[in-house]
Amino acid sequence: MVIKSADLEVLATRISQYPEGALPEFLLVGRSNVGKSSFINCLLNRKNLAYTSSKPGKTQTLNFYLINKQFYLVDVPGYGYAMVSKKKQEKFGMMIEEYIKTRKQLKRVFMLVDFRRKPTEDDVLMYNYLKYFNIPVTIIATKADKVGGSKKEKCIRGIMDTIDLVVGDDLIVFSSTTKLGRAETLKKIESLVEETI
Repeated sequence: MVIKSADLEVLATRISQYPEGALPEFLLVGRSNVGKSSFINCLLNRKNLAYTSSKPGKTQTLNFYLINKQFYLVDVPGYGYAMVSKKKQEKFGMMIEEYIKTRKQLKRVFMLVDFRRKPTEDDVLMYNYLKYFNIPVTIIATKADKVGGSKKEKCIRGIMDTIDLVVGDDLIVFSSTTKLGRAETLKKIESLVEETI
């Protein structure tokens, strides 16, 4: 897949603000500091389309990125960030839940975890939550360039032992620095987009 166009099309906090139409959508979830913005920028080959910040918790809306006028990447607020108030975290949770429960255009969730560490309790909860709604999930293990070759297998095992992937779900090892996993992720999106045409 060649990325010809990528635009932040819609910022939404409720159903009435979601884009109209039936284009397929891919949801991005993950902890606040897991590198979602870097993942988006790498995937779309753009430097600053998604705002990367040294301060986590910047995304506070559902951000719909229209790609090639064919599909949307939907970025949502990160979870597990202690500096966001409990009330705001609950609001984010309700916003994400409303999207997941109502959005028929949602084809797959890309759930980002840090390759260097075992998935957290929040990660496991999120995965199980998505499975409750029978949503297909691809785990994107970010920051893989920071792990030496001999430790990679151990890191993969750590993820697979912590998150019990169901049949049909998979894991992509990813680095926004080296672009490892980029082609594989785009290929997966492309095949799912083609299915809906």
